[in-house]
Amino acid sequence: MSAETRGSGRTSRKGGRSGNPVSRFFRALSLFVSQILDELRKVVRPTRAELVNYTIVVIVFVVFVMALVSSVDFGFTKLVLWVFGG
Repeated sequence: MSAETRGSGRTSRKGGRSGNPVSRFFRALSLFVSQILDELRKVVRPTRAELVNYTIVVIVFVVFVMALVSSVDFGFTKLVLWVFGG
C-alpha cells in the first residue's frame, strides 16, 4: 500500500503548489466553503417538540443554579456578618 492510497484520503502534496498564490487562495477558499456546506447538510435539526423540551430543561436548570448560588451567597453573607459583627 503506497502513501497516496492510505491515510485520510487527501491527495499527495507533490502537485499542491501549482498556480499563483491568488488562485491557490481562492481554490482553498472554495474547498473550505464546500466542506462547510457538506457538514451543514449533515446537521439534524430538532423538531418543535424537542426544541420546546430542551428550552424548558435549560430554563429550569438555570433557575435552579441561580437559586443555589443566591442561597449560598446569602448564607455566606450572614456568616461573615455574624463572625465580624455587623
